[in-house]
Amino acid sequence: MKIECFFSEGCGSKKQLMHNIGQALRKEGMEAHVSSREISEEEANHLGIGGSPTVCVDDDDIEPGAPPGGIS
Repeated sequence: MKIECFFSEGCGSKKQLMHNIGQALRKEGMEAHVSSREISEEEANHLGIGGSPTVCVDDDDIEPGAPPGGIS
């Protein structure tokens, strides 16, 4: 499993989100490659990301539907 987390610059949720993901994986006895990346609003628009943080599991946004550009 691949988990990608995208954040805007200065997003205050990063530390807690990464902790929660690690805790959930341990609790469920699962393994995953987890990465995080800070992105600009321009890159968010290009990738179709609408909020910060955005979490994708195996390339699928876990909360689809946010309009691109809300990552500023």
